[in-house]
This record gives sequence, structure tokens and C-alpha cells, in this order.
Amino acid sequence: MQVLGITGNIGSGKSTVGRLLEQLGCPVIDADLVAHRVYRRGSRTWRQVVETFGSRAVRGDGAIDRTWLGALVFSDARARQRLNAIVHPATRRSVQRRLAALRRKGHGWAAVEATLLIEAGWLDMVDRLWVVAAPEDAVVARLGRGRNLDEAEVRVRLAAQMPAGAKMERADDVVYNDGDAEELALRVRQLWNALPGRDEVARD
Repeated sequence: MQVLGITGNIGSGKSTVGRLLEQLGCPVIDADLVAHRVYRRGSRTWRQVVETFGSRAVRGDGAIDRTWLGALVFSDARARQRLNAIVHPATRRSVQRRLAALRRKGHGWAAVEATLLIEAGWLDMVDRLWVVAAPEDAVVARLGRGRNLDEAEVRVRLAAQMPAGAKMERADDVVYNDGDAEELALRVRQLWNALPGRDEVARD
């Protein structure tokens, strides 16, 4: 089985690309969702997060307060490094287990969608890398609508991530998300059809 990595900065449209791939028959592992699960209440990762960031990182129901933690790490590089050092290894192990399960089912291709795929050092897990890129003004508008973030908050978060241009330099293919939904779907389908052996993606 070959693994397709999908990355890009927040608001670029990675999740939409992932959903389009699923519609085309490719299993997609959303590493950001996996990361949220690895620090579920009571887990080893949950305990490490609480030990590192204190009780303020926990909501009243005992779950990690992702809103508070996100605001902290996007504004504090040292806090971001500390969180990544806790979450990335646990997330990688979980992603690898899921990939192994898909491999046993006989899939020809599977995809891993991750915002920090390059930064986390996960390029060794993928055989091909797609970087999803969108104009910054479109990203600001999209996150303002979808996450209720104002322009200043969005630009702070973008500034905390690897520049989109640097990610694009590492890409095998760039998925430009600068048009409408139909244009994006067409681009994804064209790139998908060009992958070697992609017709073997689902044999279970």
C-alpha cells in the first residue's frame, strides 16, 4: 500500500480535499482528529498535557479545553513546542496502527491528512505529498465564517505555521484551492487518477 500525505496551513481546504478523496474511494486518516482522541480524558497523553499546562487546560467536564490550549500555543512558540512534543509521538503511533489495518485490508492507496505533517517529521510515512494552498485573503474569510475568528486571530495563527510557500516546495503536487468547489473537485480527481495503482485502492 502507498500512502498519500495531505497537508497545508489552516483554512487552506485540506479537509475538503480529504472528503473529496473519500468520495473517490480512498480511505483518509485525519491526523488532527486522531490527535484530539489521543488526549481523551484519563489517557496518558491527557495526563501529560495537564501536568505540563496545569488545570486551566481542562474544561469542567474533564476534557482538554482545546479552545484555551489553541489560543495559548498559537501565541507562544515555547508552549507550542511543548504541546507538540507530547501529542505528535502519540498521534504518529495511532496513525501508523490505522495505516497497518488498511494495509491488511488490501488497499492500494490510503491518505493521511495532517496540518503539521512536514513539521512533525512525518514525511517518512508517506510516498507522495499533496500540499493544499489557498490565497491568504480567502483563508481569513473562511476561518472567520467557520471558526468565528477575527482577521487578527487568523493572521496570528498563520504566522505561527510554516509558510505555505515552504510547504509547496516540499510537495509532489500542489492542490490550488483558489476557485469554486467544482474546480477543486476536478483538480483532486485529476491528481487522484494520475496516482500509480490507484485503481487498487479498495479491494476489501
